[in-house]
Amino acid sequence: MIRVLLTDDHAIIREGIRALLVKEPGVEVVGEANNGRELLELLATTPADVVLMDINMPEMDGLTATRLVREQYPETRVLALSMLDHPEYVHNMMAAGATGYVLKNAGKDEITFAIRSVAAGRQFLCSELGFIMLHKVLAFVSEPEASPAAKPGGFSRREIEVLKLLAEGLTTNEIADKLFTSRRTIETHRQNIIEKAQVKNTASLIRYAALQGLL
Repeated sequence: MIRVLLTDDHAIIREGIRALLVKEPGVEVVGEANNGRELLELLATTPADVVLMDINMPEMDGLTATRLVREQYPETRVLALSMLDHPEYVHNMMAAGATGYVLKNAGKDEITFAIRSVAAGRQFLCSELGFIMLHKVLAFVSEPEASPAAKPGGFSRREIEVLKLLAEGLTTNEIADKLFTSRRTIETHRQNIIEKAQVKNTASLIRYAALQGLL
């Protein structure tokens, strides 16, 4: 059973998330907090596997609370749940120790998948944010005045084409058909992109770009 604590200064948001999770197998909401201070007090008596953390809250915001949760309760994972979609907020929350970031307009399936992912120790970034940030990366690497050496990872022209199509949501087979090549070739390009950025997956690639100041 994944024990979840909800932290948001809007009761209606907490009620909505609780209602969303109440029938989810293997997930239990064990408490709610109105801000970071209340969360830390609650964690002292109510252990949790995952904290759903808003960012802008009174008394103690989500950024400060995330740092303290990771310091005082290292086994508890923090999943940011916010309406703020600017890459700076994502970077700051992840740097503070959050394991994932989800926008409040995400669907039930994505939110529950995010909870299960961070509970298992995996990083998570919701799809909408992923595409927003990936498009920013692509806009940077596609600048005509940028030299190949200035492009993150030294991506080739074909790798940039593949990145653009991935950002548009195309599957490997669809990209292969569009570029008149094989699925294996596209898979090779995707792996090369990840290796050049020295990351493990697409979500990590986006985080790498943010940390390098490319967003």
